[in-house]
Amino acid sequence: MTRIAVAGASGLIGSALVRSLAGDGHEVLRLVRRAPRAADEVRWDPKGGDVDTARLAGCEAIVNLAGAGVGDHRWTAAYKKEIRDSRVLGTTVLAEAAAALPEPPRVFLNGSAVGYYGDTGARAVDESAAAGDGFLPGVCVEWEAATAPAHQAGIRTVLARTGLVVSRDGGAWGKLFPLFKAGLGGRLGDGRQYWSYIALHDHVAALRHLLETESVAGPVNLTAPHPATNREVTAAMGRVLRRPALFPVPAPVLRTVLGEMAGDVLGSTRAVPTRLLESGFDFAFPGLEDAIRAA
Repeated sequence: MTRIAVAGASGLIGSALVRSLAGDGHEVLRLVRRAPRAADEVRWDPKGGDVDTARLAGCEAIVNLAGAGVGDHRWTAAYKKEIRDSRVLGTTVLAEAAAALPEPPRVFLNGSAVGYYGDTGARAVDESAAAGDGFLPGVCVEWEAATAPAHQAGIRTVLARTGLVVSRDGGAWGKLFPLFKAGLGGRLGDGRQYWSYIALHDHVAALRHLLETESVAGPVNLTAPHPATNREVTAAMGRVLRRPALFPVPAPVLRTVLGEMAGDVLGSTRAVPTRLLESGFDFAFPGLEDAIRAA
């Protein structure tokens, strides 16, 4: 591939993907919500339903990683709408644009999340599992359904169900590193809930693998092979950073501070990457401590 459009290019994953692609000589177009300031920027307005389709001509792939941060704000009714609309409306705009191109891209790679499965407890789930109940599973269902125009146009459509990305630069894990470095880390609730994690390096490598692997379409879990419990995460963070992890946060406190979002922090999603492994992908950092050290 030589020409690839990326929405969400300023985010944690998007910016790392753009660097990786550009570093290997691909022409990357970054979708922006303001007037373009550089030759590699393309204007789009996901809420207004508009994108500069002419600039997408010749793209062999469109990657959509755009969406408001789930953990950036307390879940008020207004912010829940922002979480949903930023994903569903943006995906609809890009899927329709891809389908309308005289020469459609070979692949439409759209973000999703393992939040699709909801709280699975200790039960491991792969891509064959049904959607769970609650706000985030509902958002994921709508988010993935919004890719329908691309799929119906015969474009290979991949749904990247992302787990918790291990990085010190952003996302949920980015908030953990400063706490643990300060010796203030600890388990959340009883710590038995499973976290489906993936190293940022592996996440970017998996996205590129999915762009290039013609046999893969539909949902793919982007998680390391062996999800860890929050207790295990807490212990591993303490070992790697050589800091005590003595400050557990009780569930009632989390519910008071986070509101409805606490249900997902305390919930357990044990997602495994069956389709990614079957497609021949090799993890560079499959283990928890490996992923933390890489970050």
